[in-house]
Amino acid sequence: MTLLYILRHGVTPWNQEGRIQGQSDIGLADEARAEIPSWTLPAGARSARWLSSPLIRARDTAAILGHPDAQIEARLQEMHWGAWEGQRLADLRRDLGAEMTENEARGLDLQPPGGESPRDVQIRLKPLLTSLAEKKETVTAVSHKGVIRALYALASGWDMTGKPPLKLQNDCCHAFRLSPDGRPALEELNISMLAR
Repeated sequence: MTLLYILRHGVTPWNQEGRIQGQSDIGLADEARAEIPSWTLPAGARSARWLSSPLIRARDTAAILGHPDAQIEARLQEMHWGAWEGQRLADLRRDLGAEMTENEARGLDLQPPGGESPRDVQIRLKPLLTSLAEKKETVTAVSHKGVIRALYALASGWDMTGKPPLKLQNDCCHAFRLSPDGRPALEELNISMLAR
């Protein structure tokens, strides 16, 4: 069985301001640099091979957790939010009105102008998942909220309309089983990394 542990990078100034980051390369906030060293991962995740999104907030999270040599994997980078990067969701909803409501109602096919949809993210993840499954090893990946949500949707069948069956929590690691052909299934969600 192949296990994939995946966690979101630490908080950034744009997270704190409620801004959509997408592929904008925003670094970690000072608070994250202070908090991440206290995170505790499951034993299997700590001893696994590590991958990281190429974005600095993910690479720095991996490095602070003791894995500065995590392999960079471009398919783990955040969803590209196009013209919406740097914007606040509340502002987009106010300014775009019905257009935004209709776009959000598309779920997996939500499409920011000039950006990717969650379905596009799933399409780019599938070859990576297949490759990981072929190697039959446990892997830990540092990635982004949009990628983790797309992976969760792929594993659970959630079409990303409405609320998810189970809310993905921050400061948590999530585990997925990969079938021999790379299809993900839920192993365990919301494994807290905070000190107990």
